[in-house]
Amino acid sequence: MPKMTKSQIAATVAEKVEIKKKQAALAIETLAALACKEAKKNGVFMVPGLGKLVLVNRPARKMIMRFGPKAGQEIDVPAKKVVKFRIAKAAKVAILGK
Repeated sequence: MPKMTKSQIAATVAEKVEIKKKQAALAIETLAALACKEAKKNGVFMVPGLGKLVLVNRPARKMIMRFGPKAGQEIDVPAKKVVKFRIAKAAKVAILGK
C-alpha cells in the first residue's frame, strides 16, 4: 500500500473538516513549521493524540567501525543533538491494538 502524498492528506483533511484543500494544506504546513520552531526553541513539541518531537543531547561515545577502510578500528563519535519522535500511547494502541 503506497504512502499518502501531501496533496492526498490535505484533500482528506479538507473533506473531513469541510474546508478548501488549499486551507487544509496551509494548516498542515503551519503545523509542521510550528513544530520545528518550538522543538528547536523549547526542546519539545506535542502533537495531541499522536506524540511529541523531542530534542535530545546524545553523549560522545566510542565506536568500532565494521565496514570500509577503517574496519576494526575504534573511532570517537562526538556528542550531538538529535531529534526523536515519541509516539503517544493512544496512537500506539490505535495502530497496533492492545
